[in-house]
Amino acid sequence: MSVVESISREPLPTFSTIEHVSEADSGIEWCFMHRSPRPGYRPCFSETLLAELRECQRQVASRLANDGSHGGEMRHLVLASKADVFNLGGDLDLFVRLIRSGDRARLLNYAQLCVSVAFHFARLAEDRVNSIAVVQGDALGGGFEAALCCHTIIAEEGTGMGFPEVLFDLFPGMGAYTFLSRRVTPIQAERMMLDGNVYPAEELQRMGVVDLLVPRGEGLAAARELVRRRRRMSNSLRAMNAVRATVAPVSLDELMRVTNTWVDAAMRLSEKGLSTMERLVRAQKRRAGDAPALRQVV
Repeated sequence: MSVVESISREPLPTFSTIEHVSEADSGIEWCFMHRSPRPGYRPCFSETLLAELRECQRQVASRLANDGSHGGEMRHLVLASKADVFNLGGDLDLFVRLIRSGDRARLLNYAQLCVSVAFHFARLAEDRVNSIAVVQGDALGGGFEAALCCHTIIAEEGTGMGFPEVLFDLFPGMGAYTFLSRRVTPIQAERMMLDGNVYPAEELQRMGVVDLLVPRGEGLAAARELVRRRRRMSNSLRAMNAVRATVAPVSLDELMRVTNTWVDAAMRLSEKGLSTMERLVRAQKRRAGDAPALRQVV
C-alpha cells in the first residue's frame, strides 16, 4: 500500500482549495494545496487558498488545545500540493488589478494574510507543532516562502525554488528574508532574493536550505518516515521548538512591518512592471492548460 493510500481519514470540514486530513495514529496533519482545481486553475496563493490554510492551522491548534493530554500531544503538519507544482507564489493577476485601481487596503489585507499563514507554520500552538514542507514541484516566490517558513523542507529531485519578483521590479515580502536568513547568511539571502534565479533542489540542499532530498515521487513517503523516526523524540522536538523561538525568534510584528514595505513598493510599480506581471500570468495560464493530471494523493 502506498503512503497516500494508507492515510486514514478523520472527517473534517470541507474546503474548496485544500485537502486537510487528520491522521490520529501517526500524529500527522496532512494539508494539500490546490484541491480539485477548475480548468485553467493557477496553483498560486489566491485569497481563498490563504484563508483556508489559516483555518486549517486554527483547527490543528484548537485540537491540540482541547486534547486533554497531560504531556501535550505533538503534531506534525505536512504542507504539500496536489498540483504538478508546489506553488507559483502570489496571485499576480490580483496584484495587477489592485495596483492599477489604487486599492492599497485590499493589497495590504492580502499581504497580511500571507504573513499570518507563514508565521503560524513557523510557530503554531507554541511548541507543539512541527511543520514539514514536501516540495514535489517548483516553489516560486511565495511558494518558496511557504516552504521556508516550515521547520523541515523535503524536496524531490529535479524541483526548483527561487524568487522571480525582481523580474517585475519587486521583492519577496511575505517572509523571505526572515526565514531564508535563518538557513543561509543574510548576505546570501539578499542575493537569492534579488538575482531572480530558480535554484535546483540539489544545490539548495548543499546550501543548507533543503533538509532532505529524495527521488521523484517519494516526498510524501519520506515525510511519513521522518515523522515515524521522530515519534520517540516528541519531548526533544518540543524543547527544540522552544529553543529556536528563544535564540532565533520569528516575530509576527517584524513580518507585518516588512510586508508593509512590500505593499508600498508594489503600489509604486511602473507600467512596465505591471505588464511583466501580466505576461507571467499568461504563462501560468498556458502552463495550467498543459499541466498533467493532478496527483491522486488522498
